[in-house]
Amino acid sequence: MRYLHTMVRVLDLEKSLDFYVNKLGLKLIRRTDYEKGRYTLVFVATGPNEPSIELTHNWDQNEPYTVGRNFGHIAYEVENIYEYCEALQRKGITILRPPRDGRMAFIRSPDNVSIELLQKGEALAPQEPWVSMQNTGEW
Repeated sequence: MRYLHTMVRVLDLEKSLDFYVNKLGLKLIRRTDYEKGRYTLVFVATGPNEPSIELTHNWDQNEPYTVGRNFGHIAYEVENIYEYCEALQRKGITILRPPRDGRMAFIRSPDNVSIELLQKGEALAPQEPWVSMQNTGEW
């Protein structure tokens, strides 16, 4: 058995691609438009042959999808959690659960998918401004 992908339904495909590719840093692996079925599938990942996220855009969906904590989250390992979170903030992303412990942070996609960021290897030493930063919203 081999892990392939996680599927997430998105309301605004361009906004989601901006988030996952331009801000989070994933690569667009494949995009297929299904005119007959009126939907688009876009696969994004950290690189070719890596597990991916399948962004499913149903063309006629106009109402937001309901969000439930039962989905959980998508997790990515990063080289330096402080630098990565700082770069996300510069791109306009809110860090909902700051990496106060030098190990873990949470953000959300435009469709409210919870994304966990984990420090590669051992946790970094706690440092400001992260130590004093409070949680924001749900993560």
